[in-house]
Amino acid sequence: MDDEEVAAFLESRPARTAKLATVRADGRPHIAPIWFVLDRSTAGPDAAIGDLVFNTGSDTVKGHNLARDPRVALCVDDDTPPFTFAIVEGTATLSEDPDELRHWAAVIGGHYMGDDRGEAYGARNGVPGELLVRLRPTRITASARVAD
Repeated sequence: MDDEEVAAFLESRPARTAKLATVRADGRPHIAPIWFVLDRSTAGPDAAIGDLVFNTGSDTVKGHNLARDPRVALCVDDDTPPFTFAIVEGTATLSEDPDELRHWAAVIGGHYMGDDRGEAYGARNGVPGELLVRLRPTRITASARVAD
């Protein structure tokens, strides 16, 4: 898949849940499902598709892991035949900016629950104690229609 095909797959609806892998302090992996959106405005030479944006609680396993070690991997897949997947590796940056957090929480909520419910999700999840996470891709592995 080229970059545009990967971006389109990541943005497709119905939205797919991603599986995010982070590194625990003792080196063990931790994996958890997340909702995310693609911020194409950050696309450029060092991020062909842009950043993947999601939020998490600062006191969660993910939040602690990301604050200590920004290396992550994320997998999104379509588990219906003929099967498609994208694996994104990269580094995460964290923000607690309340305006940015609320904005992106609403965008994410709208993507997964419908535009009419996005603002409610933003109000619920764009609050102190939450982190806005930006995953800057450094490597993408993707394949479409693998069973064809």
